[in-house]
Amino acid sequence: MDDRMDDAAEESLAEETYRLLLAEILSARLAGGSVVQQRRLATRYEVSRSPMRHALGRLEGEGLLVRNDKGVLCVRVISLKDYLDSLAMRMLLEPSAAAAAAGRMPAATLHSLQAMLDAIEVNTEPDPEFVWQFDDALHMSIADASGNGFMAATIGEMRRYTTIFERQMAVVRAKPGVAEHRGILAALADCDPEAARQAMTRHLEAVRQGVLTNF
Repeated sequence: MDDRMDDAAEESLAEETYRLLLAEILSARLAGGSVVQQRRLATRYEVSRSPMRHALGRLEGEGLLVRNDKGVLCVRVISLKDYLDSLAMRMLLEPSAAAAAAGRMPAATLHSLQAMLDAIEVNTEPDPEFVWQFDDALHMSIADASGNGFMAATIGEMRRYTTIFERQMAVVRAKPGVAEHRGILAALADCDPEAARQAMTRHLEAVRQGVLTNF
């Protein structure tokens, strides 16, 4: 019994460590090209080397950590090509996900997203972390509501790459895509699949143009 409890605790700690590291990579606090030192990170997070090793192995398996020419583990650098390729995948999938989600989004979820967007719009200098939190909540709520787990998983994976790239850009809009997001939410609230598809397409195209303009 004790061994099983110890194993469960270690798995839980490894999962928590993974999520903390993932958040640092996605927020660009661990920037692309940064050398990853297992011992230093274990000390920083106050965990043993075992859960840290598990978390790093998982992130390497997901492609967010890579080995350089010397075999040293580093945070993957997301190039413009990586970004555009990932966004192209999102542009293939997310309009369909939005169409499928129309009529399936829980009213409470739509209300919460509307409230978050309202808070962003009325604030002249919204907290960037809150803006990213809203963006994640909107896009992944739509992906989940599509009812297609494979589609949702792929959208989530592609969003990791686009998020890392966008967050590392020197020029970022304070309130990106408020009008575009309102259009998406309005179409979802109206249970209009085609309007949701078109609204998501317009939004992603605007994102692409905005990044290319500022790059």
